[in-house]
Formats: sequence, structure tokens, C-alpha cells
Amino acid sequence: MSLTTHVKPISYLKANAAKIAAELKDDGEAYIITQNGEAAMVVQSVAEYEQTQETLAMLKMIAQSDRDIKQGKVHDAKTVLAQLRSRRGV
Repeated sequence: MSLTTHVKPISYLKANAAKIAAELKDDGEAYIITQNGEAAMVVQSVAEYEQTQETLAMLKMIAQSDRDIKQGKVHDAKTVLAQLRSRRGV
């Protein structure tokens, strides 16, 4: 992200919403919008937002898996496969 070109006041967003939307669609770089000289929001494309959400979901799953391992909440593959086969009658 280029902070020098993608930090804009809220007045710029109001005056150039269509232009910003087109740029977000084309290059995906988010804008940091300021209000009264302070960062107030981030404007990003839907595609970038979805990718961020998917990444966060994956990181949460990894963190939960790590906690489960540390707490001993694990089973070896042989046991799990045997249980699944038993349930399915295979």
C-alpha cells in the first residue's frame, strides 16, 4: 500500500467516490480516509475484503488447531479412520 498516494481526506472520498471505486476494482489498493486529520476508515474493494476475511478465518482455524494440540485434544489417524469405517459399516 502506498501511504503517500492512498491517504485522503473524507472530502476527497465524497467528491471522487466513483473514481475511487474504479481504482479499487482495478488495482485493489485500499484507501485510508482521514477525518479532522486523523485516520477514520479504510476503503477497500470487495475482493480484497473477502480475501482478508478468508485469511482471518484460516488463521483462526490454525490457532484453534494449535490450542487443541497443546491441550492434547488429538487422535491418531489410524484410530480416526477405524472409527469412520465402523460408523459407515466398511
